Amino acid sequence: MPIALAATLVAGVATGSTAPKLPPVNAKFDYQIGGDYPLPPGVRVVSRDWFIGSAPKGIYAICYVNAYQTQDDEPGVDRPDERSNWPRDLVLTTLGDDPNWGGEYLIDISTKAKRASAAEWIAPMVATCKRKGFEAVEYDNLDSWTRFDGTPVARKVPFDRGAAVAYAKLLVDLAHRNGLAAAQKNTVELPRSIARGLIGFDLAVAEECGRWNECQGYRDVYGDRVIAIEYRRADFRKTCKAFGSRLTVVLRDVNVTRPGSKTYRYAAC
Repeated sequence: MPIALAATLVAGVATGSTAPKLPPVNAKFDYQIGGDYPLPPGVRVVSRDWFIGSAPKGIYAICYVNAYQTQDDEPGVDRPDERSNWPRDLVLTTLGDDPNWGGEYLIDISTKAKRASAAEWIAPMVATCKRKGFEAVEYDNLDSWTRFDGTPVARKVPFDRGAAVAYAKLLVDLAHRNGLAAAQKNTVELPRSIARGLIGFDLAVAEECGRWNECQGYRDVYGDRVIAIEYRRADFRKTCKAFGSRLTVVLRDVNVTRPGSKTYRYAAC
């Protein structure tokens, strides 16, 4: 997608005049960012991918956008968040791809101008979330400045937490202008004054907060408006025992596959 087209779509983004709707607390949830499938019985909140996903009627739908890194290039797929479609000057290919997620490359948000350009590229994706009927957006890889910690290129990452926070504020403002709530995705180390105050996130989507003993940290910022996703059954049981009566907690497989896959798994407290 040419940047000029993105700019045109940004100009057409609707301005939200009311506060965004927030998800119900402690409601049954499913994480379907790997592809849509029929909702398990009782699910009231779901997260799906902005490009391939749909917002089911009568269900609170969260729109997944990988805002801090590229998506991997997929054969036969042409989506604007793939590495080859992002503006070349915004993709940090010299660092190599994410050590844990092959094919994903960091977006360069090291300067105010680059952050503005990156947000401009993301804007049509958020507008698509709104058009499809989603009620919130989760921006993945907020902690991208840490992605290469412990590797030989760690010192070559050209931005830090301050840049990630400044970019997050642009993204949250973008969500709110579209009338969408904005979810903080991971990064528990952000204090309330930054996460809720400066940036303006409305809720949290936390991967493995039980495993890493971070769930209470998110509760300190968002109360019970926290969605906890565990990928190991022992961590899921632990998180359910500690927080299942107050927070939304689910078990998923790490590749968030669909039913029929050999690795698919799902459970809720």
